[in-house]
Parts: sequence; C-alpha cells; structure tokens
Amino acid sequence: MSRVPASESHQSTWARPVLYILCLIAAAAALRRIVALLLVGASSLTGQYANLDRVFAEHKGLTLAHIVPALVFVVLLPLWFSARVRSSEPLHRRITGALFVLGFIVGLTAIPMVAHPVGGVTELSAIIVFDGIFLFSFVRALMLFRKHEPRYREWMMRAIAVLLGIATTRPVMGVFFATARLTHLEPRQFFGIAFWIGFAVTYLAGEWYLQRHPVELNTAA
Repeated sequence: MSRVPASESHQSTWARPVLYILCLIAAAAALRRIVALLLVGASSLTGQYANLDRVFAEHKGLTLAHIVPALVFVVLLPLWFSARVRSSEPLHRRITGALFVLGFIVGLTAIPMVAHPVGGVTELSAIIVFDGIFLFSFVRALMLFRKHEPRYREWMMRAIAVLLGIATTRPVMGVFFATARLTHLEPRQFFGIAFWIGFAVTYLAGEWYLQRHPVELNTAA
C-alpha cells in the first residue's frame, strides 16, 4: 500500500472535521431513533417530534433494520479515511468489506421504506433518486475493489457522500421545525423538501471534492 501523499493530507485538513461532524450528527440521529423505538412507548411520546416518532414506530422492524447498520457504518467511516488504517492493507480491506456489507443493507432496506414516506411524493422521489445513486455507486465501487483497482475509492466516496446526506437533513429539518409557527408547515409538508436539500447538498459537495482532489483517487487500495 502506498503512503498517503503530503499534498493529500494538506488538501483534507478541512474535509476531515466536516466528515467527523456529519458522522456525529448521523450517529446521534440514529441513536435517538433507536431509543425512541426500543425504550419509549409510542403512547408516551410528546413534543414536536412525537407524531414523526409514531410513524416510524408503526414500522419498527424495518426502521431498525435500516438505521442500525447505518449507525455502525458511520462509526466505522472515520477509520476508513484514516491514513494509519490505510497503511495496514489487511485492516483497511476488512473495514472496507464491512462497509460494503453495511452499505448494501442500508441501501436495500431504504427501498421498502418508500411505501411509508412521511413527506409524501416529495420524499418518495428523493429516496428513489438518491438511493439509486447510492446503490449504483456502491456496486461500481465493489466491482473495482474486487479487481484491486484504486479508482474504487472514487465511487466509494461518491456513495458515502450520498449516505451522509441523512446527517445534512437534520439541521435542515431543525430550521423547518423552528419556523413552523411562522410557516405553519407540518412535517408531512416539509419532510420531503428537507430530504431533497440535505441529500443534494452532500452529494454535490462530494462531487465537487472529487473534482478538486483527484490525487486521493490514485493512492493504492
């Protein structure tokens, strides 16, 4: 395995904190949802998220099958980007393999969830578009990874950018919740909009990063 170039380390100084923040937000959101599903009765839920929590509680098994692997994925993700881990090829490949398994579970379990979209057609369209991009990128990355082609990292990072959109949607939703008294919008009205904004922002940011830092794609797998 090649050493990570010094230029790559310099280029990534701003990206790593952003990655860690997004992973933290995604992990916190997943943990909150798990607690709400497993430890809090649906009848006792109160507050602005109560109705939303009840919707997910109606499909507890599917929701947990989706968010638990997503939680493990974002916990492992910083290790995958770690230069120290990448310097150990066996360890890096094991973590990459785990991410592939977890990622496919997340992507595939998102498909039946479109049957119960909180935000209606708007959320449904966002899930179909971005889950399609996610799964296509993951399949492409897996094919290249099995051939030991370093370019698999490009497609892996593209899929990761889509997945981290779930973290970006959280502050967007927070804005909608905070302004609900002024806008009179309910979750079913803005949930889909938040999905489109959150996933689009991280996906486009990921594409921009890949274009600006192609040197990272040439390091050995």
